Amino acid sequence: MALGSARSSSKKRILRMGFPKGSLQDAMATLFERAGYRLRFPERSYYPSIDDPELECVLIRAQEMARYVEQGVLDAGITGKDWIVETGAKVVELADLKYSKQSSRPVRWVLAVPERSKIRQPKDLEGKRIATEAVGLTQSWLKSQGIKARVEFSWGATEVKPPLLADAIVEVTETGSSLRANNLRIVDTLMQSTPRLIANRAASKDAWKQRKLERMVLLLNGALAAEGKVNLMMNVPQAKLQKVLELLPALAAPTVAPLADGKMLAVNTIIDETDVRELMPDLKAAGASGIVEFPLSKLIY
Repeated sequence: MALGSARSSSKKRILRMGFPKGSLQDAMATLFERAGYRLRFPERSYYPSIDDPELECVLIRAQEMARYVEQGVLDAGITGKDWIVETGAKVVELADLKYSKQSSRPVRWVLAVPERSKIRQPKDLEGKRIATEAVGLTQSWLKSQGIKARVEFSWGATEVKPPLLADAIVEVTETGSSLRANNLRIVDTLMQSTPRLIANRAASKDAWKQRKLERMVLLLNGALAAEGKVNLMMNVPQAKLQKVLELLPALAAPTVAPLADGKMLAVNTIIDETDVRELMPDLKAAGASGIVEFPLSKLIY
């Protein structure tokens, strides 16, 4: 039986969506929930439930996602740019979600060697053995550098292989802490990668699926844009307005509207959450009152 065929056998239109199983799963689930979707991951099931009857979700390893999307087994999915490059899958990239396990920074695929290694620059890899999970990516990079080295697939625990089982490794990292813990130093960066929402070419040309995906992208980008932002509302006497406005590092021009009494103005603006602690006392001192802070879930320009 084909993947999910029993689950989408009705005549209702369904978009089959792949979620990354593993390190990206929790971050992507959080992002989708902030975008307005409600997900649940039952134990021992590879089919998360979602509160959209037109979406069917399945958990797939990020390493395999692009291949299944390209083949049409899935209409769309989330995987890293690195695995799109590694597999060479011909897919349509709909959104750069810029969301990793530890931060919003891209992950990096780096060349690393033991601290005492004589390898100091890429050309020192000539004739050496490299262990990595991303064989295709590494071979392409070596070719671009004009270097001939032996690249071997690593099934895991790649950091412990040098110097006995490999001269160097190519490994993914966000902070470099795991590499340092294993006494490895970074020689070079092969590429940076962020999660991407991808679709196969047929789905991107299907009018119904295209619209469904465009709406999803709008909400996801809105959730990403709202990260770290808050809404501030306050009342300000007309005579104090200019002084208050000069304090606001507004995302756009603040909204100013008169209140019913004709003496006070309502000011509404969006700022970085990190600015609130210092800004609120200054706003109060400048004459603002009734200052209220609201969290943002989505921000769509």
